[in-house]
Amino acid sequence: MTTITLPERDLEILSGTLEENFKYLAERLRVRVAARGDTVSLEGDPEAVAAAGKLVAELGKLVASGYSVGKEEFRTALRVIEEDPEADLVQFFTDASIPDSVKRLVVPRNLKQRLFIQALIKFDIVFAVGPAGTGKTYLAVAMAAAALAEHRVKRIVLTRPAVEAGERLGFLPGDLVEKVNPYLRPVYDALYDILGYDRVARHIERGVIEIAPLAFMRGRTLNDSFMLLDEAQNTTPEQMKMFLTRLGFHSRAAITGDVTQIDLPNERGSGLVQARQILGNLPGICFFDFAKEDVVRHRLVEKVVAAYEAWDEAKRGNGS
Repeated sequence: MTTITLPERDLEILSGTLEENFKYLAERLRVRVAARGDTVSLEGDPEAVAAAGKLVAELGKLVASGYSVGKEEFRTALRVIEEDPEADLVQFFTDASIPDSVKRLVVPRNLKQRLFIQALIKFDIVFAVGPAGTGKTYLAVAMAAAALAEHRVKRIVLTRPAVEAGERLGFLPGDLVEKVNPYLRPVYDALYDILGYDRVARHIERGVIEIAPLAFMRGRTLNDSFMLLDEAQNTTPEQMKMFLTRLGFHSRAAITGDVTQIDLPNERGSGLVQARQILGNLPGICFFDFAKEDVVRHRLVEKVVAAYEAWDEAKRGNGS
């Protein structure tokens, strides 16, 4: 058994409402957690107890320093410890390499997300490839919003290819923008979540934020802009080249996609796949990979992704 002593008030904050944080810790690491007064006791497998003890002790330091540790921070810390038992949680949450403007908008929920944010800061063009739920689009939108808030760019341009994912755009009412608008909804959702509906509406009205189908990017040069291409696996090679060559002075671009969810006709190659083959070793461009282990949505999402991967692998093995 391991015991950790913290100021009673700090321990109360860490345990959460009705000790929900400690109950989650016990369930996730399969340890027994008992908090009383200024002491928390941990019992179970030695490695699990060591991880739980490290988490409680280091989050205790954060609380003592005045850092706000709530339910989401607690669960993020646990994910980080599960990924890397030697991780420094204090450094993770107070990392000076991540601008304060970003921290005010979003906090990375695992080590991979923190590295992705650092890549977006370091490189002018970043490709993020991985399954749904890893935070690719959300973090890219947050970084774009932070760049706008710090006046490092003058506008944000968000785009997606207009590809039919099993539906028929032609049967939807309205012009092209109205037809494609539902497909841009995830981008709108991320913006509303990060900046708020009213601010996003004002920025869109003034042209500070532009959300458009990829076809509308042709022939433009975008200076002082943060460009985001979402669902990039559904771009053709020609469209990908067209998007990348829109990059103007003092601009940067993030390209996100999942190569396991390509909706292009079979005879068309994915521009995202080809871009890696052509640009993979080009200095100044970063290809950042997420895996199913990096999913931060509902815990079942990771299992769903893994199950589909296993099914696809079995299918290929059977030659079907």
